Amino acid sequence: MNIDVTPRTTRRRTLVAGLVGGAVLALAVPTMASAHVGVSPDELVAGDHGTLTFSFSHGCEDSPTTALRITMPEGLASVAPTIDADWTIDVERGDDGLVSAVTYTALTPVPNGLRGAVTLGIGLDDSTPDTLVFPVVQTCVTGSTEWTQVAEDGEDPHSLDAPAPVVSVVEGSAAHGGHEDADADADAADAAAAAADQGQNALGTAFGAGGLVAGVAALVVAILAYRRRV
Repeated sequence: MNIDVTPRTTRRRTLVAGLVGGAVLALAVPTMASAHVGVSPDELVAGDHGTLTFSFSHGCEDSPTTALRITMPEGLASVAPTIDADWTIDVERGDDGLVSAVTYTALTPVPNGLRGAVTLGIGLDDSTPDTLVFPVVQTCVTGSTEWTQVAEDGEDPHSLDAPAPVVSVVEGSAAHGGHEDADADADAADAAAAAADQGQNALGTAFGAGGLVAGVAALVVAILAYRRRV
């Protein structure tokens, strides 16, 4: 008797194809999402100083990266590029003497798929805006990419093809609120632990005292029983 297994085979092939396709998509989505020049941290406290790290893990298509040119936004009080043995640094200044752009050139081109990073310190003051945009031009052995797009109001930055790195400037209370809450939680946890230790100590003392009383009572009973036998 012949049994037609075509429907089952078809379903199995469809399932396998779906799983493979899903796996490929799962691997591809993070790769696409990370295909940009990012900045960390992406939030600084108003009037403070901070160190920004600009990183990437891709070239222009598959071409190795040779340089990053980062344009400074207006409103920065100071800019100090970090010396790095893997990069040479060229600083451009405006008519006001402030740093307007910094170009990092790799001594050895960074291959596609390997992470490269450069850092610089910046100072903020009262004139610093709430949002700092750092346009970056990534130059490669072949070609270049301009990471200069900025999301409009209501637009998802992740939908941009070549978003510029953006840093938000927040008030000190907003930035440190989470730390204060964490400190308060830690203090509460320490207090609870201390109370638990005290409770355990008190319980141990109570048990010790109870044992002593029970021992004395047993001794008295034994003495009385001995006297009765005598």
